[in-house]
Amino acid sequence: MEINQAGLSWETILKKEDNLRNAYSNFSIKKVAAYTEKDRERLLADAGIIRNKLKVNAAIVNAQAILAIQEEFGSFENWLEYHHPKTLQEWMKLFKKTFKFTGGEIVNEFLMSIGYLPGAHSKNCDIYQKILKENPMWNQ
Repeated sequence: MEINQAGLSWETILKKEDNLRNAYSNFSIKKVAAYTEKDRERLLADAGIIRNKLKVNAAIVNAQAILAIQEEFGSFENWLEYHHPKTLQEWMKLFKKTFKFTGGEIVNEFLMSIGYLPGAHSKNCDIYQKILKENPMWNQ
């Protein structure tokens, strides 16, 4: 959904969430990675989703990249841990090299949501303090 949101409001994407889930096989990485040219054409013809060729292609290519990462590292989480810690700029460079249609905001929001970058919790939040202990570079 993040790829589809780029340049659009979250309200627009959330209104299309059910259609996106149906169109992209409930976001099954294995299924999306196996999509063919016929699937690309189906997605581009589906008025219920965001019909942007770059975004459709990125979803498929990125699913394939995740499968390759899982094969090499055992899981996407292991890949993230292998590269952690990094600054936002370093993460952005890595994600842009690894995935398609991935910009700074997408990378930042994703990494904040999983606790790899500060910002998802206020500084006086217990979770923020716990994550700070695990990531002392946030104090820099």
